[in-house]
Amino acid sequence: MIRTPLALIAACAALAAAAPALASAPQPTAPVDASAMAGRWYEVARIPNRMQKDCQAGTSDWVRSGDGYTVIQVCHKGAPTAPGTEWRAKAKVVDPRTNAKFKMSFFGGLLNQEYWVLDNRPDQGWLILATPGGHFLWLMSQRPSLAATAKAQALSRIRQLGYDVGRLEFPAPARD
Repeated sequence: MIRTPLALIAACAALAAAAPALASAPQPTAPVDASAMAGRWYEVARIPNRMQKDCQAGTSDWVRSGDGYTVIQVCHKGAPTAPGTEWRAKAKVVDPRTNAKFKMSFFGGLLNQEYWVLDNRPDQGWLILATPGGHFLWLMSQRPSLAATAKAQALSRIRQLGYDVGRLEFPAPARD
């Protein structure tokens, strides 16, 4: 349940207007199996952002809906056991050639933002999701936490893409 819609709208607007963090934003490197996006994704790491300040145990549930997805994101402020704050978005593939670029609409289309799957490793159960300007990035996993070797490979890939891995924060994982 959204507790402060105006604050969330302001945070989303700031996200959409953020200046690029990288000189040239990386492009997606591999096609994404659209059916593999469906299901629950757990937040492993992220570049800090105001909207997710002190967010723990973050999850994103991607549910097939018409020609896209309904995405239900949950954040627990302060601790994984804290009450969850939920927000919903509609996601539509904007690059059907790769299925790696999505346009997400919040609040019935009042706010829109593209998100790109820069890399995905279905065999290891992770993907790297970012905004086109390179300002925001998330490492997402199909499990609450990644095995140490998979996590090391994902972080190495994030570094190869030009991001400062030292800036990442690692929220407490969700419990299933």
